[in-house]
Amino acid sequence: MMTTINLDMLNELQAINKKLVSGYHISEQDTTLWQELDQQIESYQALFAALGHDLQHDARGFYYLASDESTPNMGKISRAIALTIYILIEHYANQGKDPLRVLFDESCDLELMQTIVQLNKHLFDQLEIFSGSDLRKDVFLRMVRLGLAREVEQGFMLLAPIYRYIDALMEVNEEQYDIEDEL
Repeated sequence: MMTTINLDMLNELQAINKKLVSGYHISEQDTTLWQELDQQIESYQALFAALGHDLQHDARGFYYLASDESTPNMGKISRAIALTIYILIEHYANQGKDPLRVLFDESCDLELMQTIVQLNKHLFDQLEIFSGSDLRKDVFLRMVRLGLAREVEQGFMLLAPIYRYIDALMEVNEEQYDIEDEL
């Protein structure tokens, strides 16, 4: 079945296209763009599909273009983000907190960044991140550009699209257990 697309109805097409194609995740904080996608999702999905993109809507409150992450640079950024989230989850768990709640409810400030870099020096060294300010510049500011976090007065608040990384970490974890079960 062909979806007829009325381009005149897609008021935010240019802004949405620019954000999504750059790897940005549009979530509820991007009020105008998010509402536009929410109301016109079939048209946008059809249009992006015609352009060779796969526009995904995650029920946890965000839109993004699925990709095969073929660019090596993106791979490095993704690894740095995934590692940071993994370490934050571990850090909160070690403090006896509910990691998933704290991840979204508390801001990540420079002091926290400094702490996790010091505690996980061997891992961050591999990514050429040597301090809290490196982490801020190389990971958190990139997360803002990708719609994964927003900058607040005290630091950064993580946003719903972070679930993509949490899902990936869970998958890796399950595969790890499957391998151990087979041994």
